[in-house]
Amino acid sequence: MNTQKWSKASIVAIAIILLWLKTYIAYKTSFDIKIENWRQEIILFINPLSFLMFILGISLFLKEKSQKRYILITSFIVSAILFANVVFYRFFNDFLTIPVLFQTSNMSDLGSSVTELINFSDLLYFVDFIILAVLIKVKPAFMGYREYSKVDRRAFFLVAIAIAFFNLGMAETERPQLLTRTFDREMLVKNIGTYNYHLYDAFLQSKSSAQRAMADGSELADIDNYVRANYLPPNEDMFGVAKGKNVILISMESTQSFVINQTVNGQEITPFLNDFIKDSYYFDNFYHQTGQGKTSDSEFLVENSLYPLSRGAVFFTHSGNEYTATPEILNDKGYFTASLHANNKSFWNRDIMYQSLGYQRFYSLPDYDVNEENSVGWGMKDVDFFQQSVEHLKAMPKPFYAKFITLTNHFPFELGEEDSFIEPYTSNSKTLNNYFPTVRYTDEALKLFVQKLKDEGLYDDSIIIIYGDHYGISENHNKAMGEYLGKEITPFESTQLQRVPLIIHVPGQKGKTISTVSGQIDLKPTILHLLGMDTKNNIDFGSDLFSKNRLDFAVLRDGSFITKDHVFTRETCYDKATGEPTDRAACEPYFENAKNELEFSDKIIYGDLLRFYGESNDSKESFQKTGE
Repeated sequence: MNTQKWSKASIVAIAIILLWLKTYIAYKTSFDIKIENWRQEIILFINPLSFLMFILGISLFLKEKSQKRYILITSFIVSAILFANVVFYRFFNDFLTIPVLFQTSNMSDLGSSVTELINFSDLLYFVDFIILAVLIKVKPAFMGYREYSKVDRRAFFLVAIAIAFFNLGMAETERPQLLTRTFDREMLVKNIGTYNYHLYDAFLQSKSSAQRAMADGSELADIDNYVRANYLPPNEDMFGVAKGKNVILISMESTQSFVINQTVNGQEITPFLNDFIKDSYYFDNFYHQTGQGKTSDSEFLVENSLYPLSRGAVFFTHSGNEYTATPEILNDKGYFTASLHANNKSFWNRDIMYQSLGYQRFYSLPDYDVNEENSVGWGMKDVDFFQQSVEHLKAMPKPFYAKFITLTNHFPFELGEEDSFIEPYTSNSKTLNNYFPTVRYTDEALKLFVQKLKDEGLYDDSIIIIYGDHYGISENHNKAMGEYLGKEITPFESTQLQRVPLIIHVPGQKGKTISTVSGQIDLKPTILHLLGMDTKNNIDFGSDLFSKNRLDFAVLRDGSFITKDHVFTRETCYDKATGEPTDRAACEPYFENAKNELEFSDKIIYGDLLRFYGESNDSKESFQKTGE
């Protein structure tokens, strides 16, 4: 009888094999994981196995009925985790992290975005669960249950451990310091697998929670020294040119630089911005530096001159931290500070985070007349948003600092025919096709807004800063993007596509295009210097865009960086002149800077270190009042 049981297939083995094969198929079909050699292919193939053996191996300790129930429930949960990563990856080209799961309060607002990302064929991600359920119900002759001895269980888990160490050993050979260089989640998934990656992510989450509890002010010393050593004094010709002026800061949803001064179907995509640039400072090598927090990350960068986190959104994970943000500094200078966004105030946890940033007022959904006619996609149309917002601006005490967050040019880029000023593009990507009309619509909204500012007498007393918050077209649409741009989208080109517009309009100043390599992290010191407030005592990782002797350098959140002549991304150094890989030595002088920038910023956030800053600098008040 024992021989018969040994000869029958185990439901445990069947479940492991089905999940293993499904995961590998998902790797190859649903994720864009780059494989460079046969060793990496082997690692990718075996990396789900050890986790699946451990998690499903627990059932070896259970009786038949409990074992079957455990296997079914576990298989469903593991399948759900894999599917959640697939859906998340379809738009963000990234993998889920625990902090992102804390952002579930946003889900009620996602609506059509989620619907657009899920297909009927996605049921295939649960086909193994269905097969298991049928096998357990039918009880075919080839499958049977047996009780496992201690020796059997010990042997099973020893094999699982051996596979895990073999996997980790091969991964470490391919990518040294794999677990200490965690900026690239794709690299982690490729080497240790989706499921082990989530375990490692849980470890990192626990570690980050402990960091704040263990932090003290002494950790600021090295960071303060680094920041001071890299401080650039303001340009004398630009310092204070906007002193006493209102500040209108506009975040353009999902707008990338490739649309500026370009056409689609023979029509200009951004006719207003193309003209506005002529009377403004335009930075054509300006990069977004956001992570998983997208728009909220761009806000964090701009307001704090700190990098966002590589996992999750700071707006959710560290909203209770102490910050010295632009609104808080300007409050002490007599400015009225406000953010305007016609959405739920809790979206991205803004109602809580804005208090930490120092905003005096948040004009959110209840402050606008929002109805079905003036809404599309994620909410209120940009034209109506700007027009209604002017009334709020008129009522604000002067001078004011007002940040606008647009919404219409948001995935999946929906727009009614009555609001379409250009025809969609024609390619195999619906996303890219519809992107151009929504960008054009936001451009029109900005045109009407600026005219309204002129009509109401606000234009000449305000500096207007317009910037893109993050990419709109992900790498999933590289084929269509390559068709539009007329070139192959390599990792080099993909990094160049992370450029977003930055336009700074200062009354009385002539227009000029500035090609210094820069990023969103540079906006805070730039704005404060334009207003005549020095930042030499601030903990800022950015530097004034108008400063002389600026280093052409921008670090992206994934560890990539851009210099005047080179781009470093995905462990490859590229020559910007040719777009081709070049000797890694050309990028090496910047490795340490890029690493320090991200790690120092992370330490500040995880340890909430700015709460200690006043202890070593007389008082926090003196820090906030820099420039008086």
